[in-house]
Parts: sequence; C-alpha cells; structure tokens
Amino acid sequence: MAEGEERTAASVSRRIVYIIGAQCTGKTTLVNAVERKLNSDQDNTGGSMETNKKRPIIVRETARMLIKEKGFTREDLKTPSRAASFQQCILEAQYKAESLASANSTSSGYICDRSGLDPIVYAQLFAGKEFADKMLASPPWKELEAKMKAGIVILCEAGCSWLVDDGTRAMPGDTANWMAIDRTFRDLLAARGISYTVISKDMTDIDDRVQFVLDAMEAE
Repeated sequence: MAEGEERTAASVSRRIVYIIGAQCTGKTTLVNAVERKLNSDQDNTGGSMETNKKRPIIVRETARMLIKEKGFTREDLKTPSRAASFQQCILEAQYKAESLASANSTSSGYICDRSGLDPIVYAQLFAGKEFADKMLASPPWKELEAKMKAGIVILCEAGCSWLVDDGTRAMPGDTANWMAIDRTFRDLLAARGISYTVISKDMTDIDDRVQFVLDAMEAE
C-alpha cells in the first residue's frame, strides 16, 4: 500500500483491537467513529452480504452498564472495598464479552472499548496493589492477557482538551491525578510485556484518530 494511502475496511484483516486509557480521553468516541468508518467503507464498495458479515464486532464498555445494574455510584468507586468489588465485576464482564466475540466465526475480529487491564489499573489505584495483584493472578485475566499480547493495543493519552463531566464516570480530581492514571496504564503494560502504541493527546481531529487506528490494524 502506497505511503499516505487511506486504509479501508477491505484492507483490514481479522484483528483484535483494544482502545484503552484513562477516563475522558476519547476512547468511546473513537471506537464509535472507527465503527462508522468501517461500515461506511464496506457499504461504499458494494461489499457482498458475506463480506459485510465479516465486519469486526464492537465490544462495548462494560463499566457504565455495571454501574446501572449493580447500583454503584462514583463515590463508591473511591472507597477501597466498593472499588475492589466493582473492578472485579468489570474484569469478569470483559472476560465474558470477549469470549462471546471470540466465538463468533462470522466476524473479522473485534474492537474493544476498554480491556481487561483497565479494571486492574483502577483497582491498583483505588483498591490497592494487593487486590490488583490478585486480579493479575486470576484465570480470566490470564486469558485476556494472552489476547492483548496477540492483539493491537492503542492507548489514548491523558491530558487532552475534551475532559467533560458526564455524571457517570469517575472524574480525575486534577491533572496530576489524571496523569497518574495514564502512568499506571503504561507501567502495567510494560510490566506485563504488552506492546502498545499511543494516540497523542494533541491529535484532536477525529478523522486523524480513526486513521491512526486503521493504520495500526494494517501494520500488523
């Protein structure tokens, strides 16, 4: 493929992609935009029904759903015991979601809005390293970790300008706290030997960010 040529759905083979990072870094916005781009490319090229079935599955963020289902609040997430329970629930939900996605033979892979590492990062910060270590030793994480090592991991860098309080997610108390979450992601990725690439906080155009993801998928 020529340098600078735009990647399309047709050039992206079966992949597992993880879009991860601290809260309020544009992860869900990016996943949704990538989904629209892939769908649009296939529609515009007049793909067959069989080709269209090969679109990647989107594994949606599990945290928001669990907050509603389990009755957690943002303040709970700052209490060690409640934070531990919540992050464990997220890890288990992520495991189930990826297991279902992996079993779908008609897709071209899947794109995850978050990963199994995300709840471990927050567990370490809000429930303590001892609990995070237990999560790292658990069978669900071991399986998810293997998938991450074989997949494409993209970290959305903290410090971007679109930090907005939506009333649900745990907001960073200040910039230092926000960047500490970002550093914990990087530290754990390095400690677990998981390769990743970073989308700079300065890349603010959504089309550029989508192209970054498609380029990463094509490069594998």
